[in-house]
Parts: sequence; structure tokens; C-alpha cells
Amino acid sequence: MAKVVTLSEAASLAIHAIVLIASTDKLVNVNKIAEATASSKNHLAKVMQRLVKSNLVSSTRGPAGGFVLKKSASDISLYDIYFAVEGPIELEHCPLDRPICPFDKCIMGGVIHKLTNDFKKYLMTEKVANFI
Repeated sequence: MAKVVTLSEAASLAIHAIVLIASTDKLVNVNKIAEATASSKNHLAKVMQRLVKSNLVSSTRGPAGGFVLKKSASDISLYDIYFAVEGPIELEHCPLDRPICPFDKCIMGGVIHKLTNDFKKYLMTEKVANFI
């Protein structure tokens, strides 16, 4: 079945990982996050590297290592996490990214633009603290 709105696996993992990390005061390692999200440790490790580079989490190496938030959960929006993994959400005028439309009026009636804008607003409004 096709989905109108999709979220990449990487963005979904990042959001879930940050919420898991925020929900405890201990270091959370890749194994625990992978188990909780039923995801590949290798893919998750790459996602976590992006979150470290974006200064959303810090990592400690070693057997007792793991990840911890660098900011308060109330200061991190879901968009901050999405942006760290996927980059900015751009609101394109044409859902097909075409410079020229053969029609006088958009067949989609602007609904794709509206859904994208609503999704971006939701991500920007919701804070990690809302989910812990």
C-alpha cells in the first residue's frame, strides 16, 4: 500500500533514539537503542554519528559508553532532529519539481505543499520533552 507522507528510516530512528535517550539519566548505547527500535545497529550507528555532529547528543566510547543529550529535552524540537539527519524541509511549488506545468491550475490543488508545511510546523512545534 502506498503512503502519501513518508518519513525516512534514518529520520525515524533519530527521533526515536533521542526520545529514548531523553527518557533516562543514564548513558544509552547503540545496542539498547537498536533493540528498542528493532533496527540495524550499523544503520543506527551512522544516524547517531549525524546527531553527534549536529551537537544534539554527545557520545562516550567504551564498554560502559553511550549517548546523552547535549541540550535539555525541552530545547530540542523534532525538527532539530529531522534537520540533523535529512537537512531542511523545502516547500516546493510543484510536487514533481517541474519548472513548467502543462496545466493552468495545479491538479493537486496545493495539497502537497499544505501537507509539507503542516508537517514542518508540527516538527518545529513539538519538543522531545513532550514524549517523555
